[in-house]
Amino acid sequence: MNKQISSTANKVVLAFSGGLDTSFCVVYLKQQGYEVTTLTVDTGGFTKSEISKIAERAKLLGSSQHLFIDGKGKLFDQFISYIIKGNILRGDVYPLCAGTERLIIAQKLIEVAKKIGAKFVAHGSTGAGNDQIRFDVALQILAPELKVLTPIRDLGIKREEELELLKKYNLFDSLKPNVYSINQSILGVTVGGGETKDSWGIPPDEVFPNMTPLNKTPQSPAGFILSFEQGLPVALDGKKMTGIEIMAYLEKIGGKHGIGKNIHLGNTILGIKGRIAFAAPAAMILISAHKELEKLVQTKWQSFWKETLSDFYGSFLHEALYFDPVMRDLEALIDSSQRNVTGDVEVVLFKGNIIIKGCRSAYSLLNSDIATYGEENALWDSRDVVGFSKIYALPSMLASRAKRKGKI
Repeated sequence: MNKQISSTANKVVLAFSGGLDTSFCVVYLKQQGYEVTTLTVDTGGFTKSEISKIAERAKLLGSSQHLFIDGKGKLFDQFISYIIKGNILRGDVYPLCAGTERLIIAQKLIEVAKKIGAKFVAHGSTGAGNDQIRFDVALQILAPELKVLTPIRDLGIKREEELELLKKYNLFDSLKPNVYSINQSILGVTVGGGETKDSWGIPPDEVFPNMTPLNKTPQSPAGFILSFEQGLPVALDGKKMTGIEIMAYLEKIGGKHGIGKNIHLGNTILGIKGRIAFAAPAAMILISAHKELEKLVQTKWQSFWKETLSDFYGSFLHEALYFDPVMRDLEALIDSSQRNVTGDVEVVLFKGNIIIKGCRSAYSLLNSDIATYGEENALWDSRDVVGFSKIYALPSMLASRAKRKGKI
């Protein structure tokens, strides 16, 4: 470890997961003369036991104070709500399970730094992934006055060297490098490493917490009714619940029925290809139900432009460009598109499948009193259809004639 971070006796707030990299950061920053406050932000997935262990580890490593802050509400309101309303699936499969929570952590780092008078914030990202960019961009934009410290990235240190420094803390067994990097939030679980390092293979079933393998899922389906108001879930089987409560229920029942497990292969912020496994039962159920309700209440062109621009929104959100002003413009369009997305959706889960049995809404554009597809209608007769067909075909007919004429 030849490189060093220039230091003075100053306060630094470190985003602390309790894993190997952030544990190393605590000890290293203390050696460099910093007074370290560790911060763990709960974006979902923590048990009471894990919370206690992380706090104990921070104290053992020498943190001057350890803070645990609930970020689930902010994560849902700021990001998950738009993932649902926008039906956002990266590469048509991935509901951005990891990434958005880094922006929540960055915001909480700033809040704590300002509260305790710290001039520095720190994170344990390496120089290889997307998370370093998400942290750096958010911190530069929201608090340019704070200096960002990144020991793991700056030192280019190997895991073995980190463990060497931490040996005296008797943490080797709990901190030794794992084959897989697992991240969990209320949006779902992501799994990196192992089989995801190339384009073939998938991590074994046992790597995914709370997910039942398909061959062990129940032999009977599970059904329920999801209720939405202006694009967001508000009730389950008629019982009013918060969005977070609904997601917790869907995560549990969806995992039991093998819902939402997949692999995403795509482009990283740094311009290389990346591959990640994930399990996101709640997000996939909500997006599937929401999308079907939208089909019922939106016009053809509402659906087209909303989906087109939501895809753009999802790309910027994934690639650390959330704070670009264009995102507020897109949010205004998405919010406007949800004014009539209110109603109920009947959902059935079975053997990894999400089956939408039906949906209903006071704003339904499917009106059997006016017209039934392929049968009858009250708004036109056969003569109107003949004229419509003739005019509708006109542009293509003219193009066809021109093509034939050009061949003569």
